[in-house]
Amino acid sequence: MRRADRLFQIIQILRRSTRPVTASEIATELEVSARTIYRDVADLIAQRVPIQGEAGFGYILDDAFDMPPLMLTPDEIEAAILGAQWVAGRGDPVLANAARDLIAKITSVVPERLRPFIAAPAIGTRPSGFHIPDSIDLAQVRTWIREGRKIRLHYSDERGERTDRIVWPVILGFLDDVRMLAAWCELRQDFRHFRTDRIATAEFLDDHYAGRPNVLRQRWKRHLDEKHAVGTSLSSPREARRPITTPG
Repeated sequence: MRRADRLFQIIQILRRSTRPVTASEIATELEVSARTIYRDVADLIAQRVPIQGEAGFGYILDDAFDMPPLMLTPDEIEAAILGAQWVAGRGDPVLANAARDLIAKITSVVPERLRPFIAAPAIGTRPSGFHIPDSIDLAQVRTWIREGRKIRLHYSDERGERTDRIVWPVILGFLDDVRMLAAWCELRQDFRHFRTDRIATAEFLDDHYAGRPNVLRQRWKRHLDEKHAVGTSLSSPREARRPITTPG
């Protein structure tokens, strides 16, 4: 790897991390010595790249740092195209169109020599067999998630029993054959996962729930971790590998 490329990769590693990254971790990813990383970081700091930290503790990149966009690598192109293909085949109509627009935009900005990585990528996704219609506007659900607003659901569980619930939406999950809405349920006073094809009707309320969306999402993640820990301790090794879901 050229030194200029390595310096750029160091910035990318620090940019994507939410915690201090040690020189050893960077060196392992870039397959160089930690001493080389120490020199490179010192050079970046000398060039006024706002990196903070020290040897043994780790390095962080100031959030205010802004670097002009650079050309995508072939691997980055194929990663973006793979994700966009999956979303185009399995996302709701708004997301699917956005994924197709993304592919078109990438095609328009990369040089001619890189366009074969888009037109004929070396990787691909399985054709989608997803045809179950949603009775809820998923684009509006995503807006309500971001704004921290409540939704009233008329929901049918796996037994066909219907309930009326007010939920605090957390995140939409897109699986190969179904979509799931994770939410705090006021009826159950706990987190629940709702299959979107089982939602009969939905009313998007103006009410905000208490707290911030990112705080609710962290609570949901801790809930999943706790469920997984309990399941692992009570299950056989094979059963422990199964994903844990919470029925509505």
